[in-house]
Amino acid sequence: MGRIMNDFIKTHRIEPGQSVDLDQIETRSKGEFQSKSEGRERLAELTESLREVQYRLHAEQRQSLLVVLQAPDAAGKDGTIRKVFGPLNPQGVKTHPFKVPTPIERRHDFLWRVHSKTPAAGEIAVFNRSHYEDVLVVRVKDLVPRSIWEPRYEHINAFEKLLVDSGTRVLKFYLHVSFEEQLERFGKRLSNPAKHWKLNDADYEAREAWSDYRAAYQDMIKRCNSDDSPWHVIPADRKWYRDVVVAEIVLATLREMDPQYPPVEADLDRYAELFEAAGGSL
Repeated sequence: MGRIMNDFIKTHRIEPGQSVDLDQIETRSKGEFQSKSEGRERLAELTESLREVQYRLHAEQRQSLLVVLQAPDAAGKDGTIRKVFGPLNPQGVKTHPFKVPTPIERRHDFLWRVHSKTPAAGEIAVFNRSHYEDVLVVRVKDLVPRSIWEPRYEHINAFEKLLVDSGTRVLKFYLHVSFEEQLERFGKRLSNPAKHWKLNDADYEAREAWSDYRAAYQDMIKRCNSDDSPWHVIPADRKWYRDVVVAEIVLATLREMDPQYPPVEADLDRYAELFEAAGGSL
């Protein structure tokens, strides 16, 4: 099992300093799985393992994990959160979506709204979009001059190093969806009344700037990638494969963190006596 997880990390993790050409990375991989059902069975196994190690993380209260999801529209950020993190104990997992900054947020530095949402000790935090919007959309839409967004790569690196030095592991996933698959998913939203609320003119405007966004994503991955806060490019055309790979990598990371139950401070013999005196039987 460990070999499988290591293979996923080796296959999809981008090494620090490595240039990325997203056009050369496939979007429709299924790895070594033979079928969707096999992948879903594996995800169910992973969910059980994630629950157990998350419980220890929550009990230990010493480390934390930040998961960053970035992707074009309809790549599956919401679905990944629901499938991978939804089954976990909600007391220890918090999800934070980052949309257009509010007027108050715009009056502060670009990291201000993000820092307060990072996970406390014992928690997992999942960012649906993140501080990286400030080197993506602001760059492509020319919302601020280059002299403003260019230094942000180093600000982000320093910010993430601060998190790591403070006991937070950082995992970053770019969900890699194809131009064709994105349009198909837009069509499904249009035909499903329950998903009409997701329809947005900006989604189609972003398609017109697809190559500009792709260049911005590639720079983001290359310039903000380290051993302590690595980027992974996850093929996302097959939703089930996307979910399995993210779950595998999150589980491998949590196991590497190796959270432990805190030392027992209670007098167990005394509690056993009280339990038996109350009529209990061990």
